[in-house]
Amino acid sequence: MTTSQLRIYTILDGKMDEWIAGWRDGVVPLRAKHGFRIDGAWVARETNTFVWILSYDGPEDWNAKNEAYYASDGRKRLQPDPARLIASVEERFVTPVSIDTRPDTVSRRGGKRTG
Repeated sequence: MTTSQLRIYTILDGKMDEWIAGWRDGVVPLRAKHGFRIDGAWVARETNTFVWILSYDGPEDWNAKNEAYYASDGRKRLQPDPARLIASVEERFVTPVSIDTRPDTVSRRGGKRTG
């Protein structure tokens, strides 16, 4: 079963590009090496917000796998550590919602099924 976590970070003012570079070049490949998948990432520059979805669908418990990631030599050696650029963090586990977006099943008014 896949476990996914929505992560919402507020990045220090003026540091978004530095954060993205450190995250993309360091965190992303290291997370992949530890069996995680990044389902997407988005930026809202006007609020210094960086949002991403991190998923894991392996045999280990999420918490154990995540702790192993943070305890790894690779994470400890990540320099400069992009986490230094984070002002605040929100994390929430999320589950998918099934939707049908085919034009013939959703009307333009209120999203109600037409048939």
